[in-house]
Amino acid sequence: MKRRKGNREIIPAIKDHNRTIITDTAEKANILNSYYASTFSCDHNIPEIKLANPDETFIINIRKRLAKIRRDKSVRPDGVPSEILKLGGVAMTPHLARLLEISLNNATIPSDWKRATVVPIYKGVDRSAISKYRPISSTSVACKQLEHVIAGYLRQVWDKNDWL
Repeated sequence: MKRRKGNREIIPAIKDHNRTIITDTAEKANILNSYYASTFSCDHNIPEIKLANPDETFIINIRKRLAKIRRDKSVRPDGVPSEILKLGGVAMTPHLARLLEISLNNATIPSDWKRATVVPIYKGVDRSAISKYRPISSTSVACKQLEHVIAGYLRQVWDKNDWL
């Protein structure tokens, strides 16, 4: 997703499901979108997980998370550059911690965090085959931090219960 010499990678002509060659940029985007939508599913029947001890807390180190953010990342769909979170450092920590806490406590994610910019990346031999392009999603930096918090919590639970 980094720009090479200031130019975006051009997707060559691709074939649709009828093996018709598509050259129009908008049509290629629509065909790739349809292909990705048919390949991936979203299960809305996710069971609710109850904590064994809801009063139990877990510790996250927001400062350490902020220190690991790379400043050279492009601006994500939410419009917040990673550099702002990185440079904010200690001053940003309580605000990001509060946002993450609200998301976890309410079991909701802000709508800006749910958006992603999807870029098809070529993997394979036949550049005209739709199935040889895999999607790469660029999501909100703050949402990525929430993902790390949840992963950290799961690791704590697994270690505590000796599940791994």
